[in-house]
Amino acid sequence: MAGSNAISATGKSIERVLTACFSEAPIPVPGKTTKAVLIRTDDFDKNAVSGAIQRPALSIFLYRVDFNKTMRAAWSGVSVQDGRAHLPLDLHFLLTPWADNAEFEHAILGRAIQCLDSLPILNGPLLLQSGEWMTNEGVQLLLEEISTEALMRLFDSLPADYHLSVPYVARLLRLDGRRAAPSPDVTTVVTGMVPPP
Repeated sequence: MAGSNAISATGKSIERVLTACFSEAPIPVPGKTTKAVLIRTDDFDKNAVSGAIQRPALSIFLYRVDFNKTMRAAWSGVSVQDGRAHLPLDLHFLLTPWADNAEFEHAILGRAIQCLDSLPILNGPLLLQSGEWMTNEGVQLLLEEISTEALMRLFDSLPADYHLSVPYVARLLRLDGRRAAPSPDVTTVVTGMVPPP
């Protein structure tokens, strides 16, 4: 059962896996350490105070959380049976390389795609424990197909100009509700009745 921290644990797990891949030889940017970093909308702003993106880097931006349309009905049925909410989610990420030139950005992106293709399912020790995962749970990482127009619209809503990016979807993350409290025992007490003779 994934807990309420599963969304953040998924992002941090992806960050950790990618940073480990960047440290393996050959490194994407010679002589420099490339890191994966989770970012938020404000971090795209060049004037942002946080300075979360320190080049060379690969930013991981969660731009949409959606319910999984295929599994929602099935898990709703399970919820009726066990009295606990089960919400299957898809997490939509945008991976963006940041470096001093196009060659290094392409190398960073190539390494990230290679890494995620070789580890298409994060499970066991690859998932941060803060997500409260069950032993049989895993999160699948897939390249997501979105149109160029949709990608451009996404950047129109961000405080940054378009930058080379690749969309990924992490599925199937299932958030489970807390166990429902058992119904109280009901005892009916009837008073004032005369027993039949």
